Amino acid sequence: MDDAKKTPLGDTRTARITAEEALALHAEGKPGKLEIRLTKPLTTARDLSLAYSPGVAEPCLHIHRDPALAYDYTAKGNMVAVISNGTAVLGLGNLGALASKPVMEGKAALFKRFADVDSIDLCISTEDVDEFVNAVRFLGPSFGGINLEDIKAPECFVIEQRLRELMDIPVFHDDQHGTAIVAAAGLINACHLTGRALAETRLVINGAGSAAIACAELMRAMGMRPENIMMCDTKGVLYRGREQGMNQWKSAHAVATDRRTLAEALDGADAFFGLSVKGAVTADMVRSMAKNPIIFAMANPDPEITPDEARAVRPDVIIATGRSDYPNQVNNVLGFPFIFRGALDVRASTINDAMKVAAAEALAMLAREDVPEEVAGAGGGQGLRFGPDYIIPHAFDPRLIARVSPAVARAAMDSGVARRPIPDLQRYSRGLAGRLDAAVSALEIITERLKASPRKVVFAEGEEEKVIRAAIAFRQSGYGTPVLVGREDRINATVAALGIPLPEGVEIHNARLSDSNRRYAEHLYARKQRQGFLFRDCQRLVNQDRNAFAACMVALGDADAMVSGVTRSIGDTLENVTLAVDPAPGTVLFGLTLMLARSSGTVLVADTAIHERPDPATLVSIAIQSAAEARKLGLEPRVAFLSFSTFGDPGGTIPGSLREAVRLLDQKQVDFEYDGEMAADVALNPQLRALYPFCRLTGPANILVMPGLHSAHILTKAVPHLTSATTIGPLLVGMEKPVQLVNMGSSVSQILEMACLAAHASLRR
Repeated sequence: MDDAKKTPLGDTRTARITAEEALALHAEGKPGKLEIRLTKPLTTARDLSLAYSPGVAEPCLHIHRDPALAYDYTAKGNMVAVISNGTAVLGLGNLGALASKPVMEGKAALFKRFADVDSIDLCISTEDVDEFVNAVRFLGPSFGGINLEDIKAPECFVIEQRLRELMDIPVFHDDQHGTAIVAAAGLINACHLTGRALAETRLVINGAGSAAIACAELMRAMGMRPENIMMCDTKGVLYRGREQGMNQWKSAHAVATDRRTLAEALDGADAFFGLSVKGAVTADMVRSMAKNPIIFAMANPDPEITPDEARAVRPDVIIATGRSDYPNQVNNVLGFPFIFRGALDVRASTINDAMKVAAAEALAMLAREDVPEEVAGAGGGQGLRFGPDYIIPHAFDPRLIARVSPAVARAAMDSGVARRPIPDLQRYSRGLAGRLDAAVSALEIITERLKASPRKVVFAEGEEEKVIRAAIAFRQSGYGTPVLVGREDRINATVAALGIPLPEGVEIHNARLSDSNRRYAEHLYARKQRQGFLFRDCQRLVNQDRNAFAACMVALGDADAMVSGVTRSIGDTLENVTLAVDPAPGTVLFGLTLMLARSSGTVLVADTAIHERPDPATLVSIAIQSAAEARKLGLEPRVAFLSFSTFGDPGGTIPGSLREAVRLLDQKQVDFEYDGEMAADVALNPQLRALYPFCRLTGPANILVMPGLHSAHILTKAVPHLTSATTIGPLLVGMEKPVQLVNMGSSVSQILEMACLAAHASLRR
């Protein structure tokens, strides 16, 4: 194996991944990160006739008569082209169009993930500006917007300007404007905290490329006086009269000054934007700045100066970087998805300065609001509250789409570039809030919180290749310390065969040789001595059964959580886990499976692991505990008790027990919606539910309480193979200690997800 494939990518504090892992992700399954999915059924001859010939002729004729109808009859209105020629790929330089494709696919994935914008990557193999412009300008009929990416300066300025003039859809170079918008939002809040007026703030920008010039132009548009913005490049200050290394874009930002170096420019400056290189700013430079200096050191992967270095000489500094492992990350994903969402929804002809300013101001205002509990948890238990270490919203804040996109849409309407104004922006905002799946954001926030508060997790089946890979990924992702239970020689041999070095910090515990064996055996004996267990039985279990050993580690506080199940059924695994760990008092132990569907969001299914035929009282406990778990994932619970029957038609003993569960739940006066019994299609389909106006559910159910284990298994095992839905689980709910069990045959990613969920559960205890 090529040694380069084993090399960590970037600083391990940021990436914590290896080249091999990155390549494996892009290669597994269908290569790449994108695919096309149908939005209409094409299963019968009639479907084909409607969608293609002869039915497709009708929308063609209507669009020919009125081109605006393309937004009604095609995907144009929600489709963005992500376009590059690969001349400035990330920080890697000119790699060419083909090598830029993974980045462009990734950008398209972010559009979909954060704003439900469909997009496709187009990599154009030319560095000639005229050829590039001509290749793009004729694509207008297919797309609602153009996102330019990774094009080097100064060509990017010319390309964007010419395309904006030639096309009647938004053209946006994110490398320029995305960085500028997010940085502007942070600067608004930093000035607010330090009592500065933006217009009077003296800003120094180091770097004179596309992002730096976009920052300067946006700050001018927001009212900062041009003479208060001083820009530097590798040759020093851009001053009037300078000839060396200048061009028309740099000249537009030259100022009258006798300062010539970055150090001179920073003397007495209020704020600094770094879009240059690691180490460009020294401690002496920071020391020379004004009171309460503002530093945005945005060079990637390493900033111009680190927060620790800056605070060592200026404790009063407010500092942001481009990195996720420091507070105040300037992250473009806070901007471009939501800007395009708003622009597309009003069919804007362009993205103008007013829309950029609106996006920056909306981001700034969001950071000042109370942070939702599920987002605040990402702060590692310290919470996120507006102040010097929180001036920019968290990237996974689910409120972003409902704040930024309406602000952009309003600015487009007010500035006259919206071709389909939205009459009720409040209603539009509410619709956006429900467009994305809150549970997906919550799962991502869970991993962010683990990075801030790492945990120790036991991987009980430590000799299995997939488990070893998951443990390595857990460690390299910064989630905590993985413990592999197994024989050291077997684990090391598997690691050697994989060609992946075992990271420092991965522990190996051989159950037979552990110094804790007697303590663990005594723990089991104290629990089981009156249930037919001799002390030697408990010793044998600890020595020979990895699940019993791992469960003892968790029970006695030697680890925070455990994950198992790859080699044995959930029932068999749970039998040995419960020798050492009990269900939590006053709860019911059951399995909860998350089903994540692209079209309908997340649905929780219970019980999928324990109770073959739950009685009404057990169904009630399952519903209440499932509702609590749903809220931890950011979902407002709507519980449906499922059956073959809908409100008594037809009758039977199973519907009767479900109706009894509803009656018992009525007596508890819970604070979530529930109803039943009902068929699954009624629970999920508003049109069918309308046939029963007395139904208490105000929207599609997101918790499905099943009448028995057989139906739960049929549903959760079949759906992922028949649809695009992804399942996570079953999660064990109701255990006294954090234990999660995976299914046999689970992938490395699924094992890692369950380990993270188990670890996160320990944070809440």
